[in-house]
Amino acid sequence: MRQITAPQLHDLLAGTDQPPLLLDVREPWEFELARIEGSQLLPLGQVPVRLDELDPARETVVICHHGVRSMQAAFFLQSRGFKNVINLAGGIDAWSREVDPKVPVY
Repeated sequence: MRQITAPQLHDLLAGTDQPPLLLDVREPWEFELARIEGSQLLPLGQVPVRLDELDPARETVVICHHGVRSMQAAFFLQSRGFKNVINLAGGIDAWSREVDPKVPVY
């Protein structure tokens, strides 16, 4: 499983005209509290039933609170043929602490 750190994701987003899909698999209340701008919410429990809403060819960075749920989602996506899936190591917590302190830590 490929992983990316929060600073690496920041650099990736700043250096491209075609950003990856930022797929946030946390719960809606978590997403409302803290999120990376431009991310799309799809709670982990809904990923299997809403799989057809995702493009398996698109680079996708999966995000959660600390990186555990996103790793589960990333493995699931890979098992369904998604080839370009990346887990955000440390999740939104790492993003808040290492990249954007305006995003609340919870």
